[in-house]
Amino acid sequence: MAYNDLNEQELGRRESLQKLRELGINPYPAPLYPVNASAKSIEAEYDPAVGNLQDVCIAGRIMSRRIMGAASFMELQDSTGRIQVYVKRDEICPGEDKTMYNTVFKKLLDIGDFVGIKGFAFFTQTGQLSVHAKELTVLGKSLRVLPIVKTDADGTVHDGFSDPELRYRQRYVDLVVNPQVKDVFVKRARIIETMRAEFNAAGCLEVETPVLQAIPGGATARPFITHHNALDVDMYMRIANELYLKRLIVGGFDGVYEFAKNFRNEGMDKTHNPEFTCVEMYIAYKDYVWMMEFTEKMLEKVCTAVNGTTEITVGGNRVSFKAPFRRLRILDAIKEYAGVDLAGMDEDGLRATCRRLNVEIDPTMGEGKLIDAIFGEYVEHNLVQPTFITDYPVAMSPLTKRCRYDDTLTERFELFVSGKELANAYSELNDPIDQLHRFEEQAALKSKGDDEAMYIDYDFVRALEYGMPPTSGIGIGIDRLTMFMTGAEAIQDVLFFPMMRPEKF
Repeated sequence: MAYNDLNEQELGRRESLQKLRELGINPYPAPLYPVNASAKSIEAEYDPAVGNLQDVCIAGRIMSRRIMGAASFMELQDSTGRIQVYVKRDEICPGEDKTMYNTVFKKLLDIGDFVGIKGFAFFTQTGQLSVHAKELTVLGKSLRVLPIVKTDADGTVHDGFSDPELRYRQRYVDLVVNPQVKDVFVKRARIIETMRAEFNAAGCLEVETPVLQAIPGGATARPFITHHNALDVDMYMRIANELYLKRLIVGGFDGVYEFAKNFRNEGMDKTHNPEFTCVEMYIAYKDYVWMMEFTEKMLEKVCTAVNGTTEITVGGNRVSFKAPFRRLRILDAIKEYAGVDLAGMDEDGLRATCRRLNVEIDPTMGEGKLIDAIFGEYVEHNLVQPTFITDYPVAMSPLTKRCRYDDTLTERFELFVSGKELANAYSELNDPIDQLHRFEEQAALKSKGDDEAMYIDYDFVRALEYGMPPTSGIGIGIDRLTMFMTGAEAIQDVLFFPMMRPEKF
């Protein structure tokens, strides 16, 4: 069906639109309307014993109507909820002209239209809190028919707008007819607000770094590529903001953080979207042990702020975000769950072990990815309660300082919850010679066909050569954290507008 192929109801709405104009009523008036109340504020503040709220002005969508001769009821929905409105012909149409009621309200307005109501709050004889309309103003005509979601006395939903494909594509409709969806995004905002307060309290400054980058650094991922016409050079969409934030530590800031939009040209599923939000924070003179303590305390506060408790259900499991979290070295975790000891094993040994454990691998994978493949197959799904997996081999961590007790390992942790990675953190590598060597190892992997391996960022190496203090850094996926905190099963449920295949109109 072409975009302009309209059904009978949509044609009828366009006819109503024209009739409103013929009556001299602008269906899309200037935006100024003196709203002074909301559905929620009226519910919270109205006291019939006092007789307050006698001059309220509300606005919202018509979600239902009951036409009853000279008096009718409608349900109005604003950003805070719904409230009933009582409309009486002789109240909104003083004098002889009853057009506003008999023609406009009864015949030309539809479900989904925006109206403004001036009147007073009262309780009906059945005890229903309502607004008695003294004046009705058309604020916006709806030309599309909203899905009508009905809930019966048993709580069963009928004709729900529930198809995921439609909900994600038409989030604007989803938010109107499934108002509980808003709660997820209100909680998402509260998560970010709580985290921002903790970062600020730790003495960190919120900053902004480039989204378009000449070299995509800070993570092992496949980037999106674009072209800058004025400079005639290819540019990359940011896969991580790590290297720019660490440049700021070199420049003299003791702590910085950024809530960043990142882009990775990889697959999509229930836990991955090509565009995602990640917060990264770097703080000087701290290490990964300090960062573990900071992280668990922060997430405990986040969970309490969002849910009022530290115990929530994630993926069907009861999970506690009460600090402290379990700590487990990655090679010990593999030994515990896969029954193999990978300590000191070279690439050939790792390949043989993967084959013996039936772990799928390919020739482009180096030591780091081979270990990660075993970990992903045998360990991750067992990590239900928040667990810090620590001390990764050097091959898995090209930006991380070596362990102070074993230089084959690094001072790195990842936080896992309900079998999924939530955070990644290091004691940051600040040795420029070691860093260049690690970059060169990544370049060798890229030459073998690993298109997720890191590029060499010589400017970052140069920055380290000017000197960077001991620093700890962390990255936390905001989308996944929101999934955990709200019980969402898919990342698409915590993104207003997730990536979708383009429609054909």
